[in-house]
Amino acid sequence: MADRLFTDKAKITIKSGDGGDGMNSFKSYKGKPACGPDGGDGGNGGNIFIQADLSVNDLLSFRYVSKYVAGDGERGGSNKCFGKYGEDVIIKVPVGTVVRDEETGTVIADMFTDGEKKLIAEGGRGGKGNVRFTTSRRHAPNFAQKGEKTEPHVLILELKVIADVGIIGFPNVGKSTTLSKISAAKPKIANYHFTTLSPNLGVVKYYDNSFVAADIPGLIEGAAEGAGLGHDFLRHIERTRMLLHVVDISGVEGRDPVEDFKKINTELKNYSEVLAERPQIIALNKCDIYGAEENIKIFKKKYGKKYKIYQTSSISGEGLEELVKGIFEELSALPPVQRVESDESFTYRKSGDLGFEIYLDGDVYVVVGTLVDMLCRNVVLSDPDSMAYFQKILREKGVIQQLTKMGIKEGDTVSIGEVEFDFVP
Repeated sequence: MADRLFTDKAKITIKSGDGGDGMNSFKSYKGKPACGPDGGDGGNGGNIFIQADLSVNDLLSFRYVSKYVAGDGERGGSNKCFGKYGEDVIIKVPVGTVVRDEETGTVIADMFTDGEKKLIAEGGRGGKGNVRFTTSRRHAPNFAQKGEKTEPHVLILELKVIADVGIIGFPNVGKSTTLSKISAAKPKIANYHFTTLSPNLGVVKYYDNSFVAADIPGLIEGAAEGAGLGHDFLRHIERTRMLLHVVDISGVEGRDPVEDFKKINTELKNYSEVLAERPQIIALNKCDIYGAEENIKIFKKKYGKKYKIYQTSSISGEGLEELVKGIFEELSALPPVQRVESDESFTYRKSGDLGFEIYLDGDVYVVVGTLVDMLCRNVVLSDPDSMAYFQKILREKGVIQQLTKMGIKEGDTVSIGEVEFDFVP
């Protein structure tokens, strides 16, 4: 029953913490109610990390917990006290998990090695307290900065088994038994189709060397279009360096070994041209069963020049030692397992990215962008010092210059956020 609960794809929602608001406060002593600003900064919101962990076997836990929210930063205090930072959240996933942004499909990370940790979403920055806005001309600013708010995002987690060798073939051809004989793996084995419902990994020793083999669940015709286990497990052989194709050469189930071999390779090609070109060796299993000799001759005549072919019996162990030697020799000439290419610099918030755009809506100049979002959080319209700060930022960031280039005239209307005002050069 445990095999049936194996989960290799999951969707989760994440949200990093909001930044805490800055404090607007003034020192006060007995008889001296306002002795200068002393508002501290708000704390930064918590970050969201994803970490690869060998002790996590699949993505089953994400069926039950699919929302991860980091802690919010605390508000700044008086006496220039900083607000506490929000608590980070670390999401642990199996080694081999590929993380994608659902909206764009961008590969954010490939969690390739145990302990690898990736920052996925930065927490919002804490707002500045009013003491931060003091200048030689502004001695008592009566405003503080709001903390930065963050947005939720949806991630797709996709587990792709990391193995040197992918063992493929139709159901019930002896893949699991072969793996159990050449490694210490103990897969569930029985005489019915689709025994294997999750990939089984085993470490195969060859003298002082070793490699990892994965028994991939049986494919059927139409798997590349999603039939049977289809896409659910074809992805697990995408990383493998080579393929071991196990064929039931006995034909005791009334199947044609040559046709079976053709069909599996057709599915590989339909799913991925790159996968179809992966180096492949063949194990003709159940060769000790009466009647297999004729099928072996036919098969070798058809494919003997193109592939390395080994005759094996996973039950008796016949030919398995030669098979392991052949696999190791093939692997020795191949490059190591590769990561999935990802955008290593990707996070859901870029610090300091304060851009803007201006467009005309009728006769109104509308300013939008992250700079506007920041100003809307920070400006107190009723406070003269806050408005002076607002105008200063517009000049420093080039908004006024851009408006002038667009031909704005005195008295024209400018819209920034929810505020509209007449332009004065």
